[in-house]
Amino acid sequence: MIRIHNTLTGKVEPFQPLTPGDVRMYVCGITPYDVCHVGHARCYVVFDLARRVLKANGYKVRYVQNFTDVDDKIIARAQERGIKTTELVRENIEDFFSKMDALGVERAELYPKVTEHIPDIIALIKTLVDKNVAYRLGGDVYFSVKAFPAYGKLSKRSLHELRSGARVEVNKEKHDPLDFALWKGSKPTDPPEVSWDSPWGKGRPGWHIECSVMAMKHLGPHLDIHGGGLDLIFPHHENEIAQSEAATHPPFAAFWMHNGFVTLNQEKMSKSLGNFFTLSEVFAKYHPSVVRYMLLAVHYRSPLDFSSDVLDQSRNALAGLKDAIARATRVLKKQTLGMDDSETVEAKVSAVVEGFVKECLAVLSDDFNTPEALAVLHRMVAYLEKQFAGNMVSRSGIRTILDGLQQASRLLGLDLFPSTRDLFVAPELTELAQRRDEARQKKDWKEADRLRQEILLQGYVVEDTPQGPRLLPKAGV
Repeated sequence: MIRIHNTLTGKVEPFQPLTPGDVRMYVCGITPYDVCHVGHARCYVVFDLARRVLKANGYKVRYVQNFTDVDDKIIARAQERGIKTTELVRENIEDFFSKMDALGVERAELYPKVTEHIPDIIALIKTLVDKNVAYRLGGDVYFSVKAFPAYGKLSKRSLHELRSGARVEVNKEKHDPLDFALWKGSKPTDPPEVSWDSPWGKGRPGWHIECSVMAMKHLGPHLDIHGGGLDLIFPHHENEIAQSEAATHPPFAAFWMHNGFVTLNQEKMSKSLGNFFTLSEVFAKYHPSVVRYMLLAVHYRSPLDFSSDVLDQSRNALAGLKDAIARATRVLKKQTLGMDDSETVEAKVSAVVEGFVKECLAVLSDDFNTPEALAVLHRMVAYLEKQFAGNMVSRSGIRTILDGLQQASRLLGLDLFPSTRDLFVAPELTELAQRRDEARQKKDWKEADRLRQEILLQGYVVEDTPQGPRLLPKAGV
């Protein structure tokens, strides 16, 4: 059984999907106005881990993660750089995929974009207007929070508390300060590629409506799990609940999952504060697998205080696991081992290893307790080394322990096993990376993406640097 902390109830609850055997999970994606940072890494490693655990428990998971490719920040950054918003978005989505691939984050089933769903967004807004829970102000359309009595149920705050303490959109003509934009009329400074015809005039979607539309279109009106960072609880997820349930009926999502903040010196890391690190900066000093280990070493709901010391500790811990496994792998290749190969010893080893693997899955199934799962991995390695020290295990016993370690490490998305790809990059791969770089220079994005996928299939990801492309082994398995 899986147990998950549900932000909606504030409790860790047994998880049961709405449709037996099938899990529909939606996670809010990035707004691609800049490159990815450590906060992005935490969110998507957390939900990658959640999907791995769900699948290991026998569930079929359909995972959808969006891209908010229309936003004020995108418009401002594109105008600052003198390029189209579409070009800026393309660059940063490409950066997102290269960084997530390096971290061993498996691809979602679907990555919908706002610009691909404008008719669907307009249709949902019209439904809300027809139901008298939304109203027009000039070229804008706003959702009326007073028309949704349950507003505030996710953030656990009353309307009075929310009005007095929250950052909300400013418009003196709004019926209520908390009312939020579903549709924004075009501004004279808006580029043409972010403006669409609607019953309310030319404009573009508000931030919150997009996720309701994309989630319901691709997963249905009722989700099993909706996730994202802790900062999305209010207003984004609160607003999603209001507009979605006002249009259909509850529940929009049965479980709400939120990962904790990444902090720097106990202060939330964010671009607005300027105290964040891009993944390119971190990967220049630490292998992506070290970053993944660091992210897993802290429970997903707890704050993670980022520092070079924490990364160094993670690198040392990961190196200890990998070195022990590499030594065992080398011993396994020897012709003779001279160890006890009795059936009694082998049966005991198999039972112990099976117990470790079951324990790893069990702690992960209890609200995704990755620190405990990593502790199990370290105990498995200690058990492996104990067998060598006591000259107690046969060749098949070693293989059994290594197989168990591989099963457990796959659950966590960690690649602990030695591979020649860590030491040698084939010339053919280097050539593919160079061809991809040439395609990017020519803005042949389709060919560049095809070549990146070809490189990924061979176990590598491409890091684009000012000095040219750099190949990194993929962190996950």
